[in-house]
Amino acid sequence: MTVLGSVSGEQSRLHQTTLVEPTSDIDALDGHVIRLFTLVGDGIAGATTSFLASARQAAALLVAEEEEVDAVFHTVEDLIRAEVVSDTPSSEARLARLLVILQIVPELERSGDLVDHIRWRARQGLARSLTPTSRELVDRMGQRAAAMWRAAASAYLQGDRSMAERLRRWDDELDDLHVTLTVELATTELPVATAIEMGLVARFLERLGDHAVNVARRLETLPGDG
Repeated sequence: MTVLGSVSGEQSRLHQTTLVEPTSDIDALDGHVIRLFTLVGDGIAGATTSFLASARQAAALLVAEEEEVDAVFHTVEDLIRAEVVSDTPSSEARLARLLVILQIVPELERSGDLVDHIRWRARQGLARSLTPTSRELVDRMGQRAAAMWRAAASAYLQGDRSMAERLRRWDDELDDLHVTLTVELATTELPVATAIEMGLVARFLERLGDHAVNVARRLETLPGDG
């Protein structure tokens, strides 16, 4: 069996083992969503550290977290689908909350993919070719992106609908770091392949900030428990 086939089979097994019946407890569903937030926020920090250290073994170990992101994402979808098609009526507020969650979790799943892209590039040892300035900028971008996702998780947990504006300001800072890093990479003598891959890593970190802002915007319409 190929490596891709093995990973696909394992993800399928994880999905099957996490299928559950509809839950009447919104806290149970929230628990899965918060787990996704945690996996993304901690994943950004871990992937950035592994990337800068060119830690191939650590990056490989972190791949299991990406598989968990997919499994939990499918669990949330299954829970909501099961409730929507069940014979038990749900309140309008609860259905509105479920809709917001359905809008949020794809952002989390896609962010998990971006984290995984950074992890895989840690194995290539790209950071060994970077200038101290580039390394510092990557580190700062990773720290900012991780902080944004942790703030978004806190906002979801506390029902804070005012986080979007703060995250937009932080995202502007992340965008500025992205531009500065791009300029630094363009003025550094790097192998073409390395420069291209580093441009992608910078873009992945910048996109992680965009997804956090998108989540916070969805939270502005999040109703109370139904």
